[in-house]
Amino acid sequence: MKMKLTPEQQAIYDGEQGAERAKIMKSLVLFGEAFGAEKMVPVTGKYGHLVTSFGLSFLTPVFDLVQELLDAGVVSKQPFSVDPYPLDPNVPASPLERLTWKAIYLKQKPYDKQLKKMGLMNDRAYTCTCYMDEVGNIPEKGDVLSWAESSAVVYANSVLGARCNRNSGIYELFGSILGFVPYYGFLTDEGRKAKWVVEVRTSKKPEAQVLGSAIGMKVMEDVPYVKGLDKWIGTELNGAAKDYLKDFGAATASNGAVGLYHIENLTPEAVELGESLIADDAKVYVIDDAELERVKESYPCIWKNPKAKPKLCFMGCPHMSYRQLQQWTEDIGEALAANGKKKVVIPTVITTSPDVLEVFQKSEEYRKLKSYGVVVSNICPLMYMDNPLCARKPVITNSNKLRTYTSSRYYTDSEILAQITGGDLA
Repeated sequence: MKMKLTPEQQAIYDGEQGAERAKIMKSLVLFGEAFGAEKMVPVTGKYGHLVTSFGLSFLTPVFDLVQELLDAGVVSKQPFSVDPYPLDPNVPASPLERLTWKAIYLKQKPYDKQLKKMGLMNDRAYTCTCYMDEVGNIPEKGDVLSWAESSAVVYANSVLGARCNRNSGIYELFGSILGFVPYYGFLTDEGRKAKWVVEVRTSKKPEAQVLGSAIGMKVMEDVPYVKGLDKWIGTELNGAAKDYLKDFGAATASNGAVGLYHIENLTPEAVELGESLIADDAKVYVIDDAELERVKESYPCIWKNPKAKPKLCFMGCPHMSYRQLQQWTEDIGEALAANGKKKVVIPTVITTSPDVLEVFQKSEEYRKLKSYGVVVSNICPLMYMDNPLCARKPVITNSNKLRTYTSSRYYTDSEILAQITGGDLA
């Protein structure tokens, strides 16, 4: 072992707190050493976040591992949230599709019980946007986290200024159990420096999903320092800016592998440290209107029939905020009225966290959205589309993350709005 451990960590490694914790420590040490970590550091965030929320029947090793830990009395030191729930009977589906889900998620209920025993925050803590005010898993600037879920990690690092590597499933649980994680990558000052300067030179506010996609595909796992975006979204981290960066970041993380970005004059570290965050050998990437159009046009359509009429629309990957739900309610209502319609012409599902949905259901906007024929759900669209029968359907989305990981087809917000309300695509 090359890593230098504290006496407390060494004792765990040597088995003084049981064989299970020793195995976890040894796994974290090996994992950290693969990335050059020379020590472990304490997890300081109040809550964890796990990516594995779904009871897929073939994930037996995960369920067996969790049960082994529970049988030994090993649970998470910190409560945690998890990624969205994979099922919702309110989401449109055929009887055969529902039957297939039952087979796919055969272990969901027993796994839910395991998660509760392991330290799940509460029964509503199933969301990829755990950092929403209504959910409450909001790290402080500088907090060291043990999270997985690409869109949550990039948001925590970038918008909140926390420190977390892009962990894989189960390793984030290991860090939450022991309260230590390997010190490397985004946990270090050097690892948070930008290797790319991205200059936004567009003539209008760029679509968050397309801009994030362009940057992600260009810089891949590197850190970008984005200039010129503050012209369009401001220099205050208000609700609108956070919503934009949530969707932007999810696209950078899924279309590439970005775990941290800096937005000049806006994100915490960029405001505090400015261009000192830029590495000496940083490359430059200029994004203008033509570049964004090139990127959007490059997306493949993998439907069996590219000219097929959409049968379903998914929005909310990552889960929408309360503000976004309000805005979409207003936009859909106005578009329906303009097109002489009362209900959406394509079955439409908007997803949000259970906590946000609970609050939203008490509002007039929710009643309006429901009257428009829109389903508001806390499901994970990715898990819905992982059903092979659902994957065959022509599904449209405004999420570049969902577009990347499934057979769904991407359209901008305005294009989606036109289609679901019976309007014409520009």
